[in-house]
Parts: sequence; C-alpha cells; structure tokens
Amino acid sequence: MNLHELSIEEIRKRFLQGNESVTARSLNTLRRDARDGVRKLYALVKKRYEKERAERLRVQNMLNFERVLWKSGLRSVAGVDEVGLGPLAGPVVAAAVVFPPGTELPGIDDSKRLDSDQRSKMEIAIRESATALGIGLAEVDEIDRINIYQAALVAMRRAVEALPVVPEHVLTDARSIPGLSIPQNAFCKGDGINFSIAAASIIAKTHRDRLMDELGGKYPGYGFAQHKGYSTPEHQNAIRALGPCPAHRISFPFIRELCGEFSELFYALKQSLQTVDSAPALRSFETELKERWSDLSENEQRKIRLMISRRWKTI
Repeated sequence: MNLHELSIEEIRKRFLQGNESVTARSLNTLRRDARDGVRKLYALVKKRYEKERAERLRVQNMLNFERVLWKSGLRSVAGVDEVGLGPLAGPVVAAAVVFPPGTELPGIDDSKRLDSDQRSKMEIAIRESATALGIGLAEVDEIDRINIYQAALVAMRRAVEALPVVPEHVLTDARSIPGLSIPQNAFCKGDGINFSIAAASIIAKTHRDRLMDELGGKYPGYGFAQHKGYSTPEHQNAIRALGPCPAHRISFPFIRELCGEFSELFYALKQSLQTVDSAPALRSFETELKERWSDLSENEQRKIRLMISRRWKTI
C-alpha cells in the first residue's frame, strides 16, 4: 500500500510508534502529502530520520578499521576490552567479540556512555549478532599478586583464548596484549571510536556487573550490587566500619588508608592539602612538607607525591 493511501493514524503507528525505518523515499512522500495532519507528522518523522541517519554515520565511522580488514579477506576480527581497573573490589573482566563481516549494530558505544538499560539491550543484540564471544577474568588474588595493570592484560589474553575461533586479527583499547602471536592494533580510547572494541566493553561491563551482584549476596553490608566495587562514599564507609572482605583488593593503598593503617601525620597532611587552592599555597605546603618528610613511611611518601601531582593539575 502506498503511503498516500494510509490514514494519518496508520502513518503515526508505522513511523513514530513502530520499528519501521524511515527511508529518504518515504520521507519525501510524506513531505508532498497535502493533508494537514500528515504535514504535522512529517516534522516528527523527519527528526527521527535525521537521528537515525546520524547514528548510522556514527556506527559506520566506528567500523572503519574492521572494514579495511574485512576487505583484505579477513573473516575473524576480534575486538577486546577490559573493565574494572579502578574499583576497590572484585575481579577485572575482559571480553573478546568477533562479528561476521558487514555487521552494523546501531547503539554500539563505549559502555561508560550507556546506562544500565542501554547496556543490557545492546548485550542481547551483540550476543545475537556475534560469531564468537570470549570472557577472561583476573581474580582479586591475582590482582594483589601481580598488580592491576598486569592483571588486566592477563584477563584480556584469557578473553581471546576463550574464543571458540582463533581470530586472525585483534583490536584493543590503548595497549597490546602480551603472549599473543596474532596481529594486533591498539587504539587510544578505542572503546569510544572502534565498533568491535566498544562491543567488547559492553559485554565485559555487563558480565562484571552480574559478578558484583553475586558478591553483594556473598558479602552483605558493602553494597557491591549498587556501586559494583567502585570507591563511592558509601563503599568507603562500609570498609571503615566492617574492614575489607576477601573480595577487596588489599594491595590497593587506599584500602589500607581506609583501614587506618596510615599514620596520623599522613591524614593531617592529606587534610591540609585538600584546603590548598593556589599555586603559592601549594609551594608553601611543599616547603613545609620537607621538614616532615622523613617521618612518613615509604608508602605514605608515595601517596603524598601522587596527591600533590594531582593537586598541581587542578589549581
């Protein structure tokens, strides 16, 4: 049936309430329709068309590198990303995702730019479209033993190794994965500019969130299901009140700080530093700090240096 034969309500249901895509041809037909009601709908349908077009262009730009590889004959290109470097608790989780050549999924983006409902929706779409998925974890004991940076690389390698197919090329966010003989390309902020890496970030994030929900039931009182292990005020207060649990990364200096393992001098200096609001004041703080430097432990000195460096960047 031609569009001019549809009622105004049918057009509304088709293009504004349904899932039918708006084409340039259908938009042009609506533009020429003389009915007043259709003219009003045309403005709304045009907005939807422009929004969908902008999204298609965004996704196509994210697919630039995959298309080069697919065009060269590669059939198995894996995007890899990890989540969970910053939290005080829980594992670091990585995912690897392989799509069939030519795949396009509107809505794919860096998991940090999506809310929980959007991530859940996109996870379903990714799992339905992907040729292969792999998940890799580095648990808390590994993080404490080899440090979070190395643990993230281990998780990324395990995600690639968990794929049911061996990828011909790997795309990663910011760093290459050691121990792989597969060709790799690392992209700065890749989860925001590359399609396959962004998809991997969504799979890793949704998987880790579910793991943190489980830890919330295993270790009640810390609120893991709400903050997913990140350093929120509520989480910090729970650690102060309850102490760390087996899910916490004890190697993180901030955990020890929350548990009161730093000296009174350290906390006094930290509080004083938080009030510094100008370059002259910060220089004065550094001068006074020299007189007390030897009274601080090595860990405290390292922490103070880091806080001063960050303070210089904010004033």
